[in-house]
Amino acid sequence: MRIAVLLKDRCQPKRCSLECIRYCPPVRTGVEAIAMGDRSKPVIAEELCVGCGICVHKCPFEAIKIIGLPHELEGELVHQFGKNSFRLYGVPVPKKGQVTGLLGPNGIGKTTAISILSGQFVPNLGDYEKPGEWGKVLDKYAGREIRDYFVALSEGKLRTAMKPQYVDKLPALHKGAVKELLKKVDDGRRISEVASRLGVSGVLERDISKLSGGELQRVALAATLLKDADVYFFDEPSSYLDIYQRLEVAKVIQELSEHKQVVVIEHDLAVMDFLADLVHIMYGSEGAYGVMSQPRPVRTAINVYLEGYLREENIRFRDTHIVFEKRPPRTDWQSEVLIQFPLLTKRFKTFTLKVHEGSIKKGEVVGAVGPNATGKTTFVKILAGEIEPSTGDLKSQVSVSYKPQYIKPEFEGTVREMLSSSIGKDFESGFFQAEVAHPLALKYLMEKDINTLSGGELQRVSIAECLGKTADIYLLDEPSAYLDSNQRMIASKTIRRVIEKVGRSAFVVDHDVYMIDLISDSLMVFSGEPSAKGDAVGPLPMRDGMNQFLKEVEITFRRDADSGRPRINKKNSRLDREQKSKGEYYYG
Repeated sequence: MRIAVLLKDRCQPKRCSLECIRYCPPVRTGVEAIAMGDRSKPVIAEELCVGCGICVHKCPFEAIKIIGLPHELEGELVHQFGKNSFRLYGVPVPKKGQVTGLLGPNGIGKTTAISILSGQFVPNLGDYEKPGEWGKVLDKYAGREIRDYFVALSEGKLRTAMKPQYVDKLPALHKGAVKELLKKVDDGRRISEVASRLGVSGVLERDISKLSGGELQRVALAATLLKDADVYFFDEPSSYLDIYQRLEVAKVIQELSEHKQVVVIEHDLAVMDFLADLVHIMYGSEGAYGVMSQPRPVRTAINVYLEGYLREENIRFRDTHIVFEKRPPRTDWQSEVLIQFPLLTKRFKTFTLKVHEGSIKKGEVVGAVGPNATGKTTFVKILAGEIEPSTGDLKSQVSVSYKPQYIKPEFEGTVREMLSSSIGKDFESGFFQAEVAHPLALKYLMEKDINTLSGGELQRVSIAECLGKTADIYLLDEPSAYLDSNQRMIASKTIRRVIEKVGRSAFVVDHDVYMIDLISDSLMVFSGEPSAKGDAVGPLPMRDGMNQFLKEVEITFRRDADSGRPRINKKNSRLDREQKSKGEYYYG
Protein backbone atom coordinates (compact mmCIF):
# COMPACT_ATOMS: atom_id res chain seq x y z
CA MET A 1 0.00 0.00 0.00
CA ARG A 2 1.47 3.34 -1.07
CA ILE A 3 0.63 6.81 0.22
CA ALA A 4 1.80 10.20 -1.04
CA VAL A 5 2.14 13.12 1.37
CA LEU A 6 2.86 16.76 0.63
CA LEU A 7 4.27 18.68 3.61
CA LYS A 8 2.58 21.99 2.87
CA ASP A 9 4.71 24.02 5.27
CA ARG A 10 7.84 23.00 3.31
CA CYS A 11 6.41 23.24 -0.21
CA GLN A 12 7.31 26.56 -1.86
CA PRO A 13 6.26 26.46 -5.56
CA LYS A 14 7.23 30.10 -6.11
CA ARG A 15 10.84 29.34 -5.18
CA CYS A 16 11.35 26.21 -7.28
CA SER A 17 10.95 25.06 -10.89
CA LEU A 18 8.20 22.54 -10.06
CA GLU A 19 10.73 19.71 -10.32
CA CYS A 20 8.16 17.27 -8.89
CA ILE A 21 6.00 17.71 -12.00
CA ARG A 22 8.79 18.17 -14.57
CA TYR A 23 10.65 14.98 -13.68
CA CYS A 24 7.67 12.69 -12.89
CA PRO A 25 7.80 9.73 -15.39
CA PRO A 26 3.99 9.32 -15.67
CA VAL A 27 3.59 13.10 -16.29
CA ARG A 28 6.18 12.92 -19.07
CA THR A 29 4.11 10.22 -20.77
CA GLY A 30 0.93 12.31 -20.55
CA VAL A 31 -0.52 10.89 -17.29
CA GLU A 32 -1.35 13.57 -14.71
CA ALA A 33 0.10 11.81 -11.67
CA ILE A 34 1.10 15.23 -10.28
CA ALA A 35 -0.62 18.50 -11.15
CA MET A 36 -1.01 21.95 -9.62
CA GLY A 37 -4.06 22.18 -7.39
CA ASP A 38 -6.49 24.98 -6.62
CA ARG A 39 -4.31 26.30 -3.79
CA SER A 40 -1.17 26.65 -5.94
CA LYS A 41 0.34 23.52 -4.44
CA PRO A 42 1.06 20.25 -6.25
CA VAL A 43 -1.51 17.46 -5.88
CA ILE A 44 -0.35 13.85 -6.21
CA ALA A 45 -2.78 11.22 -7.55
CA GLU A 46 -1.82 8.20 -5.42
CA GLU A 47 -3.58 5.74 -7.72
CA LEU A 48 -1.43 6.95 -10.66
CA CYS A 49 1.87 7.18 -8.73
CA VAL A 50 4.36 4.47 -9.73
CA GLY A 51 6.44 4.90 -6.56
CA CYS A 52 9.69 5.74 -8.36
CA GLY A 53 10.60 8.37 -5.76
CA ILE A 54 12.04 10.81 -8.30
CA CYS A 55 9.82 13.66 -7.07
CA VAL A 56 10.99 12.97 -3.50
CA HIS A 57 14.65 13.38 -4.47
CA LYS A 58 14.16 16.23 -6.95
CA CYS A 59 12.13 18.47 -4.62
CA PRO A 60 14.60 21.12 -3.35
CA PHE A 61 12.62 21.56 -0.12
CA GLU A 62 12.06 17.82 0.56
CA ALA A 63 8.35 18.49 0.81
CA ILE A 64 7.17 15.18 -0.68
CA LYS A 65 7.02 11.76 0.97
CA ILE A 66 6.11 8.62 -0.98
CA ILE A 67 5.75 5.85 1.60
CA GLY A 68 5.08 2.17 1.25
CA LEU A 69 2.98 0.94 4.17
CA PRO A 70 2.37 -2.65 5.30
CA HIS A 71 -0.58 -4.25 3.53
CA GLU A 72 -2.07 -5.06 6.96
CA LEU A 73 -2.83 -1.36 7.50
CA GLU A 74 -5.23 -1.30 4.57
CA GLY A 75 -8.69 -0.78 6.01
CA GLU A 76 -7.31 0.49 9.35
CA LEU A 77 -7.34 4.18 8.41
CA VAL A 78 -9.10 6.16 11.16
CA HIS A 79 -8.73 9.74 9.97
CA GLN A 80 -7.19 11.71 7.11
CA PHE A 81 -6.98 15.50 7.10
CA GLY A 82 -7.06 16.01 3.33
CA LYS A 83 -5.62 15.06 -0.02
CA ASN A 84 -1.93 14.14 0.38
CA SER A 85 -2.24 14.96 4.09
CA PHE A 86 -1.57 13.26 7.42
CA ARG A 87 -3.28 9.91 8.18
CA LEU A 88 -3.88 8.15 11.48
CA TYR A 89 -4.11 4.37 11.69
CA GLY A 90 -5.65 2.98 14.87
CA VAL A 91 -6.84 4.42 18.19
CA PRO A 92 -6.30 3.22 21.77
CA VAL A 93 -9.07 1.76 23.90
CA PRO A 94 -9.30 3.44 27.35
CA LYS A 95 -9.75 0.95 30.20
CA LYS A 96 -11.21 1.56 33.63
CA GLY A 97 -8.80 0.88 36.47
CA GLN A 98 -5.72 1.40 34.30
CA VAL A 99 -3.71 4.31 32.95
CA THR A 100 -3.27 3.95 29.18
CA GLY A 101 -0.14 5.65 27.88
CA LEU A 102 0.72 6.87 24.36
CA LEU A 103 4.43 6.96 23.54
CA GLY A 104 6.00 8.21 20.33
CA PRO A 105 7.60 11.17 18.55
CA ASN A 106 5.94 14.50 17.88
CA GLY A 107 3.87 14.89 14.72
CA ILE A 108 2.55 11.33 14.35
CA GLY A 109 -0.99 11.67 15.68
CA LYS A 110 -1.00 11.20 19.47
CA THR A 111 -2.97 14.40 20.05
CA THR A 112 -5.21 13.58 17.07
CA ALA A 113 -6.03 10.19 18.63
CA ILE A 114 -7.09 11.64 21.98
CA SER A 115 -8.99 14.44 20.23
CA ILE A 116 -11.09 11.76 18.52
CA LEU A 117 -11.60 9.82 21.77
CA SER A 118 -12.57 13.00 23.63
CA GLY A 119 -15.26 13.76 21.03
CA GLN A 120 -13.70 16.92 19.61
CA PHE A 121 -14.39 15.62 16.12
CA VAL A 122 -15.75 12.50 14.42
CA PRO A 123 -13.17 10.44 12.49
CA ASN A 124 -13.76 10.43 8.74
CA LEU A 125 -12.23 6.96 8.07
CA GLY A 126 -10.23 8.46 5.18
CA ASP A 127 -13.17 10.11 3.40
CA TYR A 128 -11.73 13.60 3.90
CA GLU A 129 -14.12 15.35 1.51
CA LYS A 130 -17.01 14.95 3.97
CA PRO A 131 -17.31 15.36 7.75
CA GLY A 132 -17.12 12.16 9.77
CA GLU A 133 -20.40 10.31 10.51
CA TRP A 134 -20.98 8.21 13.62
CA GLY A 135 -23.08 5.70 11.70
CA LYS A 136 -20.17 4.82 9.42
CA VAL A 137 -17.76 4.70 12.35
CA LEU A 138 -19.97 2.30 14.31
CA ASP A 139 -20.40 0.05 11.27
CA LYS A 140 -16.64 0.08 10.69
CA TYR A 141 -15.84 -1.07 14.22
CA ALA A 142 -18.66 -3.58 14.64
CA GLY A 143 -17.44 -6.48 16.74
CA ARG A 144 -14.43 -4.60 18.11
CA GLU A 145 -13.81 -3.45 21.67
CA ILE A 146 -13.64 0.23 20.69
CA ARG A 147 -17.21 0.16 19.28
CA ASP A 148 -18.85 0.26 22.72
CA TYR A 149 -16.77 3.32 23.55
CA PHE A 150 -17.77 5.06 20.31
CA VAL A 151 -21.46 4.18 20.88
CA ALA A 152 -21.42 5.85 24.31
CA LEU A 153 -19.51 8.83 22.92
CA SER A 154 -21.87 9.29 19.95
CA GLU A 155 -24.94 9.11 22.20
CA GLY A 156 -23.57 11.70 24.61
CA LYS A 157 -23.40 9.20 27.45
CA LEU A 158 -19.64 9.61 27.88
CA ARG A 159 -18.34 12.76 29.52
CA THR A 160 -14.71 13.61 28.74
CA ALA A 161 -12.16 16.06 30.11
CA MET A 162 -8.86 16.98 28.44
CA LYS A 163 -5.75 18.70 29.75
CA PRO A 164 -4.34 20.42 26.63
CA GLN A 165 -0.74 20.14 25.48
CA TYR A 166 0.11 23.83 25.24
CA VAL A 167 -0.66 25.27 28.68
CA ASP A 168 1.25 28.47 27.83
CA LYS A 169 -1.73 29.47 25.68
CA LEU A 170 -4.10 29.52 28.68
CA PRO A 171 -3.62 33.25 29.46
CA ALA A 172 -4.83 34.10 25.93
CA LEU A 173 -8.00 32.02 26.43
CA HIS A 174 -8.88 32.92 30.01
CA LYS A 175 -8.62 36.25 31.77
CA GLY A 176 -8.75 37.07 35.45
CA ALA A 177 -7.86 35.26 38.67
CA VAL A 178 -7.02 31.55 38.79
CA LYS A 179 -9.84 30.89 41.26
CA GLU A 180 -12.43 32.29 38.85
CA LEU A 181 -11.23 29.95 36.10
CA LEU A 182 -11.40 26.93 38.42
CA LYS A 183 -14.89 27.90 39.63
CA LYS A 184 -16.17 27.66 36.05
CA VAL A 185 -15.17 23.98 35.78
CA ASP A 186 -15.61 22.84 39.39
CA ASP A 187 -18.41 20.28 39.33
CA GLY A 188 -18.04 19.13 42.93
CA ARG A 189 -16.84 22.06 45.06
CA ARG A 190 -13.38 20.53 45.38
CA ILE A 191 -11.22 23.56 44.52
CA SER A 192 -9.47 23.70 47.91
CA GLU A 193 -8.77 19.96 47.94
CA VAL A 194 -7.40 19.75 44.39
CA ALA A 195 -5.46 23.03 44.65
CA SER A 196 -3.78 21.82 47.83
CA ARG A 197 -2.85 18.48 46.29
CA LEU A 198 -1.31 20.10 43.21
CA GLY A 199 0.38 22.91 45.13
CA VAL A 200 -1.49 25.84 43.58
CA SER A 201 -3.31 27.10 46.69
CA GLY A 202 -0.93 30.05 46.85
CA VAL A 203 -1.78 31.28 43.34
CA LEU A 204 -5.60 31.10 43.46
CA GLU A 205 -5.94 34.88 43.80
CA ARG A 206 -3.29 35.71 41.20
CA ASP A 207 -4.05 36.74 37.63
CA ILE A 208 -3.55 33.82 35.28
CA SER A 209 -1.35 35.97 33.02
CA LYS A 210 1.20 36.30 35.86
CA LEU A 211 1.84 32.57 36.31
CA SER A 212 5.04 30.70 35.40
CA GLY A 213 5.03 27.67 33.09
CA GLY A 214 5.01 25.22 36.00
CA GLU A 215 2.15 27.06 37.70
CA LEU A 216 0.14 27.15 34.46
CA GLN A 217 0.65 23.40 34.06
CA ARG A 218 -0.64 22.65 37.56
CA VAL A 219 -3.60 25.01 37.13
CA ALA A 220 -4.49 23.26 33.85
CA LEU A 221 -4.27 19.89 35.62
CA ALA A 222 -6.45 21.18 38.46
CA ALA A 223 -9.06 22.46 35.98
CA THR A 224 -9.16 19.04 34.29
CA LEU A 225 -9.42 17.10 37.57
CA LEU A 226 -12.24 19.34 38.83
CA LYS A 227 -14.50 18.33 35.94
CA ASP A 228 -16.88 15.45 36.55
CA ALA A 229 -16.08 13.15 33.62
CA ASP A 230 -15.95 9.46 32.73
CA VAL A 231 -12.74 9.64 30.69
CA TYR A 232 -9.77 11.91 31.36
CA PHE A 233 -7.06 12.79 28.83
CA PHE A 234 -3.75 14.32 29.87
CA ASP A 235 -1.55 15.63 27.05
CA GLU A 236 2.03 16.00 28.36
CA PRO A 237 1.20 16.62 32.06
CA SER A 238 4.84 16.83 33.23
CA SER A 239 6.05 19.73 31.05
CA TYR A 240 7.56 22.60 33.11
CA LEU A 241 7.38 20.55 36.34
CA ASP A 242 10.29 19.41 38.50
CA ILE A 243 10.71 15.76 39.54
CA TYR A 244 8.85 16.30 42.84
CA GLN A 245 5.86 17.81 41.07
CA ARG A 246 5.93 15.20 38.28
CA LEU A 247 5.68 12.32 40.74
CA GLU A 248 2.93 14.01 42.72
CA VAL A 249 0.93 14.60 39.52
CA ALA A 250 1.55 10.95 38.54
CA LYS A 251 0.17 9.77 41.89
CA VAL A 252 -2.95 11.94 41.49
CA ILE A 253 -3.57 10.55 37.98
CA GLN A 254 -3.05 6.97 39.21
CA GLU A 255 -5.63 7.49 41.97
CA LEU A 256 -8.05 8.93 39.42
CA SER A 257 -7.65 5.84 37.20
CA GLU A 258 -8.92 3.56 39.99
CA HIS A 259 -12.49 4.62 39.20
CA LYS A 260 -12.18 6.44 35.85
CA GLN A 261 -10.72 5.80 32.39
CA VAL A 262 -7.45 7.69 31.88
CA VAL A 263 -5.26 8.21 28.79
CA VAL A 264 -1.89 9.99 29.06
CA ILE A 265 0.62 11.29 26.49
CA GLU A 266 4.02 11.65 28.14
CA HIS A 267 7.60 12.15 26.91
CA ASP A 268 9.39 11.71 30.24
CA LEU A 269 10.06 7.95 30.16
CA ALA A 270 10.73 7.71 33.90
CA VAL A 271 7.34 9.32 34.61
CA MET A 272 5.59 7.17 31.98
CA ASP A 273 7.13 4.06 33.55
CA PHE A 274 5.94 5.14 37.01
CA LEU A 275 2.51 6.27 35.86
CA ALA A 276 1.11 3.98 33.16
CA ASP A 277 -0.12 0.38 33.19
CA LEU A 278 -0.47 -0.25 29.45
CA VAL A 279 1.32 1.69 26.70
CA HIS A 280 0.67 2.00 22.96
CA ILE A 281 3.82 2.81 21.00
CA MET A 282 3.10 5.05 18.03
CA TYR A 283 5.37 5.02 15.01
CA GLY A 284 5.28 6.59 11.56
CA SER A 285 6.66 9.61 9.76
CA GLU A 286 6.30 13.13 11.11
CA GLY A 287 3.54 15.00 9.31
CA ALA A 288 2.80 12.02 7.04
CA TYR A 289 1.22 9.16 9.00
CA GLY A 290 1.02 7.57 12.44
CA VAL A 291 0.27 3.98 13.43
CA MET A 292 -1.03 2.87 16.84
CA SER A 293 0.63 -0.39 17.89
CA GLN A 294 -0.96 -3.01 20.14
CA PRO A 295 -0.87 -2.21 23.90
CA ARG A 296 2.01 -3.59 25.92
CA PRO A 297 2.79 -3.60 29.65
CA VAL A 298 4.65 -0.39 30.44
CA ARG A 299 8.06 -1.99 31.11
CA THR A 300 7.96 -3.97 27.87
CA ALA A 301 6.71 -0.98 25.87
CA ILE A 302 9.50 1.37 27.00
CA ASN A 303 12.18 -1.28 26.40
CA VAL A 304 10.76 -1.88 22.91
CA TYR A 305 10.73 1.87 22.30
CA LEU A 306 14.39 2.16 23.28
CA GLU A 307 15.27 -0.81 21.07
CA GLY A 308 13.40 0.73 18.12
CA TYR A 309 11.94 -2.58 16.91
CA LEU A 310 8.37 -3.95 17.20
CA ARG A 311 8.85 -7.70 17.01
CA GLU A 312 5.18 -8.66 16.75
CA GLU A 313 4.58 -6.19 13.91
CA ASN A 314 8.09 -6.77 12.45
CA ILE A 315 8.58 -3.01 12.19
CA ARG A 316 11.84 -1.16 12.82
CA PHE A 317 11.02 2.48 13.54
CA ARG A 318 14.48 3.68 14.64
CA ASP A 319 17.90 2.83 13.23
CA THR A 320 19.72 2.97 16.56
CA HIS A 321 19.25 1.15 19.86
CA ILE A 322 19.42 3.54 22.84
CA VAL A 323 21.65 2.04 25.56
CA PHE A 324 22.03 3.16 29.17
CA GLU A 325 25.36 2.53 30.89
CA LYS A 326 25.28 0.39 34.03
CA ARG A 327 27.48 2.96 35.78
CA PRO A 328 28.54 6.58 35.18
CA PRO A 329 29.83 6.51 31.60
CA ARG A 330 33.23 8.12 32.11
CA THR A 331 35.83 8.46 34.81
CA ASP A 332 38.76 9.26 32.55
CA TRP A 333 38.35 13.04 32.12
CA GLN A 334 41.33 15.21 32.83
CA SER A 335 41.80 16.04 36.47
CA GLU A 336 42.82 19.63 35.74
CA VAL A 337 40.31 22.09 37.19
CA LEU A 338 38.53 24.39 34.72
CA ILE A 339 36.42 26.44 37.15
CA GLN A 340 37.01 26.72 40.91
CA PHE A 341 34.30 28.47 42.91
CA PRO A 342 34.34 29.36 46.62
CA LEU A 343 31.28 29.64 48.84
CA LEU A 344 28.91 31.88 46.84
CA THR A 345 25.66 33.59 47.72
CA LYS A 346 23.20 35.54 45.61
CA ARG A 347 20.49 37.57 47.28
CA PHE A 348 17.31 38.87 45.66
CA LYS A 349 14.35 40.58 47.33
CA THR A 350 12.56 37.35 48.24
CA PHE A 351 15.13 34.66 47.41
CA THR A 352 18.64 33.75 48.53
CA LEU A 353 20.92 31.15 46.92
CA LYS A 354 23.87 29.59 48.74
CA VAL A 355 26.37 27.58 46.66
CA HIS A 356 29.00 25.60 48.56
CA GLU A 357 32.54 25.55 47.23
CA GLY A 358 33.34 23.19 44.39
CA SER A 359 35.01 22.83 41.03
CA ILE A 360 34.28 21.75 37.47
CA LYS A 361 37.04 19.78 35.75
CA LYS A 362 38.08 19.93 32.14
CA GLY A 363 36.14 17.41 30.07
CA GLU A 364 33.53 16.88 32.79
CA VAL A 365 29.77 16.98 32.20
CA VAL A 366 28.00 18.19 35.34
CA GLY A 367 24.25 17.62 35.68
CA ALA A 368 22.15 19.84 37.94
CA VAL A 369 19.05 18.50 39.70
CA GLY A 370 16.58 19.84 42.23
CA PRO A 371 13.13 21.43 42.61
CA ASN A 372 11.98 24.42 40.60
CA ALA A 373 12.81 27.85 42.06
CA THR A 374 15.80 26.70 44.16
CA GLY A 375 18.48 28.53 42.18
CA LYS A 376 19.63 26.26 39.33
CA THR A 377 19.08 28.89 36.65
CA THR A 378 20.54 31.58 38.93
CA PHE A 379 23.77 29.58 39.28
CA VAL A 380 23.94 29.00 35.51
CA LYS A 381 23.64 32.76 34.97
CA ILE A 382 26.46 33.31 37.46
CA LEU A 383 28.64 30.85 35.52
CA ALA A 384 27.64 32.59 32.28
CA GLY A 385 28.62 35.98 33.72
CA GLU A 386 25.11 37.40 33.29
CA ILE A 387 24.75 38.16 37.01
CA GLU A 388 27.29 38.70 39.78
CA PRO A 389 27.18 36.81 43.11
CA SER A 390 26.43 38.88 46.22
CA THR A 391 29.33 37.30 48.11
CA GLY A 392 32.21 35.20 46.88
CA ASP A 393 34.35 35.77 43.82
CA LEU A 394 34.07 33.45 40.84
CA LYS A 395 37.59 33.78 39.46
CA SER A 396 37.01 32.40 36.00
CA GLN A 397 38.57 33.46 32.74
CA VAL A 398 36.93 30.70 30.71
CA SER A 399 34.85 31.25 27.58
CA VAL A 400 31.21 30.25 27.81
CA SER A 401 28.45 29.16 25.42
CA TYR A 402 25.02 29.49 27.03
CA LYS A 403 21.58 28.14 26.10
CA PRO A 404 19.05 29.83 28.43
CA GLN A 405 15.96 28.20 29.92
CA TYR A 406 13.48 30.43 28.13
CA ILE A 407 14.30 30.93 24.47
CA LYS A 408 13.17 34.20 22.94
CA PRO A 409 14.47 34.53 19.39
CA GLU A 410 15.51 38.09 18.57
CA PHE A 411 16.99 37.30 15.16
CA GLU A 412 15.04 38.26 12.06
CA GLY A 413 15.64 35.73 9.30
CA THR A 414 15.99 32.02 8.61
CA VAL A 415 17.57 29.34 10.79
CA ARG A 416 20.47 29.09 8.34
CA GLU A 417 21.13 32.83 8.52
CA MET A 418 20.92 32.85 12.31
CA LEU A 419 23.27 29.88 12.82
CA SER A 420 25.71 31.18 10.22
CA SER A 421 25.78 34.58 11.91
CA SER A 422 26.07 33.18 15.42
CA ILE A 423 28.51 30.31 14.86
CA GLY A 424 30.56 31.81 12.05
CA LYS A 425 32.82 29.74 9.82
CA ASP A 426 32.35 26.62 11.98
CA PHE A 427 28.74 26.45 10.74
CA GLU A 428 29.93 25.08 7.40
CA SER A 429 32.43 22.68 8.97
CA GLY A 430 32.01 18.96 8.51
CA PHE A 431 32.13 18.47 12.28
CA PHE A 432 29.15 20.73 12.99
CA GLN A 433 27.10 19.36 10.13
CA ALA A 434 27.80 15.69 10.98
CA GLU A 435 27.87 15.79 14.78
CA VAL A 436 25.27 18.48 15.55
CA ALA A 437 23.04 19.51 12.64
CA HIS A 438 22.43 16.00 11.29
CA PRO A 439 21.43 14.21 14.55
CA LEU A 440 19.27 17.18 15.62
CA ALA A 441 17.48 17.03 12.22
CA LEU A 442 18.09 20.69 11.37
CA LYS A 443 18.17 20.02 7.63
CA TYR A 444 14.43 20.61 7.26
CA LEU A 445 14.48 23.74 9.42
CA MET A 446 17.29 25.66 7.72
CA GLU A 447 15.06 27.67 5.36
CA LYS A 448 12.34 28.33 7.95
CA ASP A 449 11.99 31.74 9.52
CA ILE A 450 13.09 31.71 13.18
CA ASN A 451 9.81 33.29 14.31
CA THR A 452 7.73 30.48 12.76
CA LEU A 453 9.41 27.60 14.62
CA SER A 454 7.51 25.45 17.12
CA GLY A 455 8.80 25.05 20.68
CA GLY A 456 10.58 21.76 19.91
CA GLU A 457 12.13 23.10 16.70
CA LEU A 458 13.38 26.22 18.46
CA GLN A 459 14.85 24.08 21.25
CA ARG A 460 16.83 21.94 18.79
CA VAL A 461 18.12 25.03 17.00
CA SER A 462 19.17 26.60 20.33
CA ILE A 463 21.01 23.44 21.41
CA ALA A 464 22.81 23.41 18.04
CA GLU A 465 23.72 27.09 18.34
CA CYS A 466 25.15 26.51 21.83
CA LEU A 467 27.19 23.43 20.81
CA GLY A 468 28.36 25.06 17.57
CA LYS A 469 30.27 27.86 19.28
CA THR A 470 33.85 27.46 20.45
CA ALA A 471 33.94 27.63 24.26
CA ASP A 472 35.60 26.13 27.34
CA ILE A 473 32.27 25.26 28.98
CA TYR A 474 28.78 24.77 27.54
CA LEU A 475 25.84 25.75 29.75
CA LEU A 476 22.49 24.21 28.79
CA ASP A 477 19.42 25.08 30.88
CA GLU A 478 16.57 22.55 30.41
CA PRO A 479 17.46 21.27 26.93
CA SER A 480 14.68 18.64 27.11
CA ALA A 481 11.83 21.19 27.17
CA TYR A 482 9.38 20.74 24.27
CA LEU A 483 11.27 17.70 22.92
CA ASP A 484 9.60 14.31 22.53
CA SER A 485 11.09 11.12 24.03
CA ASN A 486 13.09 10.25 20.95
CA GLN A 487 14.42 13.78 20.51
CA ARG A 488 15.46 13.87 24.18
CA MET A 489 17.50 10.70 23.78
CA ILE A 490 19.09 12.00 20.57
CA ALA A 491 19.81 15.42 22.12
CA SER A 492 21.40 13.71 25.15
CA LYS A 493 23.67 11.58 22.97
CA THR A 494 24.52 14.58 20.78
CA ILE A 495 25.50 16.80 23.72
CA ARG A 496 27.52 13.97 25.28
CA ARG A 497 29.31 13.07 22.05
CA VAL A 498 30.18 16.67 21.13
CA ILE A 499 31.55 17.42 24.61
CA GLU A 500 33.70 14.27 24.48
CA LYS A 501 35.04 14.98 21.00
CA VAL A 502 35.90 18.64 21.58
CA GLY A 503 37.36 17.86 25.01
CA ARG A 504 35.43 20.64 26.76
CA SER A 505 33.14 20.77 29.82
CA ALA A 506 29.39 21.17 30.17
CA PHE A 507 26.85 22.09 32.84
CA VAL A 508 23.35 20.76 32.13
CA VAL A 509 20.19 21.60 34.10
CA ASP A 510 17.22 19.29 33.52
CA HIS A 511 14.30 17.55 35.23
CA ASP A 512 14.31 14.47 32.99
CA VAL A 513 16.16 11.80 35.00
CA TYR A 514 16.86 9.74 31.86
CA MET A 515 18.53 12.71 30.19
CA ILE A 516 20.63 13.50 33.26
CA ASP A 517 21.60 9.82 33.52
CA LEU A 518 22.71 9.67 29.87
CA ILE A 519 24.69 12.93 29.96
CA SER A 520 26.28 13.38 33.38
CA ASP A 521 29.60 12.42 34.95
CA SER A 522 28.78 14.20 38.21
CA LEU A 523 25.92 16.11 39.82
CA MET A 524 25.19 19.36 41.57
CA VAL A 525 22.24 18.95 43.91
CA PHE A 526 19.97 21.90 44.68
CA SER A 527 17.59 21.87 47.62
CA GLY A 528 15.82 24.35 49.88
CA GLU A 529 12.50 26.15 49.98
CA PRO A 530 11.24 27.04 46.48
CA SER A 531 11.12 30.78 45.79
CA ALA A 532 12.59 31.52 49.26
CA LYS A 533 16.02 29.92 49.61
CA GLY A 534 18.24 27.51 47.72
CA ASP A 535 21.23 25.46 48.78
CA ALA A 536 23.61 23.85 46.26
CA VAL A 537 26.34 21.26 46.83
CA GLY A 538 28.69 19.58 44.39
CA PRO A 539 29.69 18.58 41.86
CA LEU A 540 29.42 15.18 43.56
CA PRO A 541 30.19 11.74 42.08
CA MET A 542 27.17 10.51 40.13
CA ARG A 543 26.07 7.88 42.66
CA ASP A 544 26.54 10.18 45.68
CA GLY A 545 24.70 13.02 43.98
CA MET A 546 21.75 10.89 42.88
CA ASN A 547 21.52 9.29 46.32
CA GLN A 548 21.37 12.69 47.99
CA PHE A 549 18.85 14.02 45.48
CA LEU A 550 16.57 10.98 45.50
CA LYS A 551 16.64 10.75 49.30
CA GLU A 552 15.04 14.19 49.42
CA VAL A 553 12.45 13.14 46.82
CA GLU A 554 11.91 9.89 48.80
CA ILE A 555 12.06 7.61 45.75
CA THR A 556 14.48 4.87 44.72
CA PHE A 557 15.67 3.79 41.28
CA ARG A 558 16.71 0.37 40.08
CA ARG A 559 18.31 -0.59 36.76
CA ASP A 560 16.18 -2.47 34.25
CA ALA A 561 17.72 -5.89 33.64
CA ASP A 562 17.29 -5.71 29.85
CA SER A 563 17.81 -2.07 28.83
CA GLY A 564 19.87 -0.78 31.75
CA ARG A 565 17.56 2.24 32.09
CA PRO A 566 16.69 3.69 35.53
CA ARG A 567 13.25 2.62 36.81
CA ILE A 568 11.37 4.11 39.75
CA ASN A 569 10.53 1.52 42.42
CA LYS A 570 6.96 1.38 43.65
CA LYS A 571 6.72 3.06 47.04
CA ASN A 572 7.15 0.61 49.95
CA SER A 573 7.86 -2.28 47.58
CA ARG A 574 10.48 -4.81 48.69
CA LEU A 575 13.19 -3.20 46.55
CA ASP A 576 12.20 0.29 47.71
CA ARG A 577 12.48 -0.71 51.39
CA GLU A 578 15.76 -2.60 50.87
CA GLN A 579 17.46 0.23 48.97
CA LYS A 580 16.32 2.85 51.48
CA SER A 581 17.63 0.76 54.38
CA LYS A 582 21.05 0.59 52.65
CA GLY A 583 21.01 4.27 51.69
CA GLU A 584 21.24 3.23 48.01
CA TYR A 585 18.54 5.26 46.28
CA TYR A 586 20.22 5.09 42.88
CA TYR A 587 20.48 1.85 40.84
CA GLY A 588 20.21 -0.47 43.88
